[in-house]
Amino acid sequence: MSGFDRRSFLKASVATAAASALAGCAANAGSSALAPKASGRSVMGLVVPKMAEVRVGLIGVGERGVGFIHHFNNIEGARVTAICDTDPLVIERAKKVMSDAGLAQPGYYFQGKHAYRELLARQDVDIVVIATPWEWHHPMAKEAMLAGKHAFVEVPMGITMEQLWDLVDTAEQTQRNCMMMENVCYGRDELMVLNMVRQGLFGELLHGEAAYIHELRWQMKEIDRKTGSWRTKYHALIDGNLYPTHGLGPVSQYMNINRGDRFDYLTSMSSPSLGRAAYAKREFPADHARNKLNYICGDINTSLIKTVKGRTIMVQHDTTTPRPYSRHNLIQGTNGVFAGFPNRIALEQGGSGSFHHWDQDMTQWYAKYDHPLWLQMGEAAEKNGGHGGMDFLMCWRMIYCLRNGEPLDQDVYDGAAWSAVQPLSAASVADRGNSKDFPDFTRGVWQSAKPLGIVG
Repeated sequence: MSGFDRRSFLKASVATAAASALAGCAANAGSSALAPKASGRSVMGLVVPKMAEVRVGLIGVGERGVGFIHHFNNIEGARVTAICDTDPLVIERAKKVMSDAGLAQPGYYFQGKHAYRELLARQDVDIVVIATPWEWHHPMAKEAMLAGKHAFVEVPMGITMEQLWDLVDTAEQTQRNCMMMENVCYGRDELMVLNMVRQGLFGELLHGEAAYIHELRWQMKEIDRKTGSWRTKYHALIDGNLYPTHGLGPVSQYMNINRGDRFDYLTSMSSPSLGRAAYAKREFPADHARNKLNYICGDINTSLIKTVKGRTIMVQHDTTTPRPYSRHNLIQGTNGVFAGFPNRIALEQGGSGSFHHWDQDMTQWYAKYDHPLWLQMGEAAEKNGGHGGMDFLMCWRMIYCLRNGEPLDQDVYDGAAWSAVQPLSAASVADRGNSKDFPDFTRGVWQSAKPLGIVG
């Protein structure tokens, strides 16, 4: 979102959000495992009445959000009825996308930073998809639910523990879905590994590794518009794992987090913060705003999570150093291991050869373990695109569940737990790596909740 008083607003809101995140971490460091009293009913496994048609409102159609226009336009039973963004350029682009698709123009809202409230007031909006800067995720998702809509929000779901609890409470009070759209859970490889785990291929699970390793220094050159115009500032405000969910979401599903196990505590450490300052010095004039920022976020953050059942998960974040992209996507069990980037597998029983050597030929594994969702929709997903098709498949699955009266694959408890790594890692880094407790966002329901099944 940009345009209307964007620069002044972002300076104030990002600084406030970061200060709140750090303050919230400190306040919760010793008591975050204590769940506040529920004021509504659990939404674990929430099923809402079937919708013959799902009417979609989109808030934020810039770098990420424009893809959602294309995706929902190509999903049977979905119709985009309203679009909001404060950037007039992307509003005009959205109009062209709808026109090129030969579809009726939805309502457009763009006058001021709270124009989204006009979208929320519409009666022909069933779900709201939020693809805006991080500081807007919590208020927009909360207001959407209070307006009677189901909220689908980009990652992370919130940036403070208070925000995450507020979204959990609001979902329970309103009995509305609040799903964080962790698209990587719908990647072909991640779905295949989930299928492998459910079939017991790796034995009893012991350990997972997740990451977001993606060199993004170039986004620092986005000054007034696009992702770097607002995300860069977080590197000068928070030292921790800024973006934990892409790798962690799939590993959490493998391990049945919130559905038989849950995160217990976390410890986190960061490397020195050198890369962003060096890049700014090299790429910008000495008096440029990018050279005036004090980059405090460690170039590489490593966090370790212990689950209640004793499993361990390593989570890494690095958007600064020069190295190839990776999400790790490693799951280790008593019978063997799968690791991604590149994909490889080693098993004691049932593998190809000795477990002392990696099997990197995935042909037979895809043939046997491709997830039913991918077998059914993989061709359409790849055709419609979005990170190799995972974006389209995620949107398709959301609409399918709503139209068929099925629970979503991800819920507000997942979004809260996965997003909590950001504030908890910052608190741990600031406290010499001492462990910080995860709250039980499910308030005990994780002990009886059913694991995510393999669905067709």
